[in-house]
Amino acid sequence: MTMSDTAVPEPTPEQAVLFARVRRMMLIAGLTTALAICAVLIAVGYRLFKSEGRAAEPAGDVTATLPKGAKIVSTGVAGDRLVVTLDLGGIIEIRTFDARTLKPAGRLKFANEP
Repeated sequence: MTMSDTAVPEPTPEQAVLFARVRRMMLIAGLTTALAICAVLIAVGYRLFKSEGRAAEPAGDVTATLPKGAKIVSTGVAGDRLVVTLDLGGIIEIRTFDARTLKPAGRLKFANEP
């Protein structure tokens, strides 16, 4: 044996038990991490393939008809919705449209109590 070689002593039985426990815990942690990474990759892949079939076509020229005498009070954007506020002869109405397709998404009317 030369001076550069170091002798590694055999572990005691208590140390061997401790090493086995540490190896087991490392194996459990590694498998849990691998399972989490697989779950994330599966979720991302699912979202990519699911959204592929419903690609929204861009909206071309769209004409929205308003009731006679209606006035546009304001317009705005909220998330992926286009919001138009109308005055229909004293009654306020809010109409929402999908910003990508410009299809009507909803209508909210306000009226005074009698």
